[in-house]
Amino acid sequence: VQLVESGGGLVQPGGSLKLSCAASGRIFRINRMSWYRQALGKERELVAVITRDDTTTYGDSVKGRFTASRDDAKHTGYLQINSLKPEDTAVYYCSANIVAFVGVINTDTMDYWGQGTEVTVSS
Repeated sequence: VQLVESGGGLVQPGGSLKLSCAASGRIFRINRMSWYRQALGKERELVAVITRDDTTTYGDSVKGRFTASRDDAKHTGYLQINSLKPEDTAVYYCSANIVAFVGVINTDTMDYWGQGTEVTVSS
């Protein structure tokens, strides 16, 4: 199983981006999907979580500006980020709790991480 993020880039303050997190492999089911970010010199921060029933929770610093969603048919999660601020500059990572096939019928559940996509907010 692999997770690949995309959609990062350079954007001006007040702008928007939509990040994607695509899972591939022998996937049976994706449970929770989470988005984190890590700014230079800072600890990794949880910004959003979306469960299988589309329940979302957000970090206080992004509430009202970030929206997590998912398309289970595509095994893809999304993070819409609006009203970007310079302090949103960070590498954004997705993590997913995935039930994957091992062998013919057996499954195993693990947390997987993507490689990150960089978001830079600057004028």
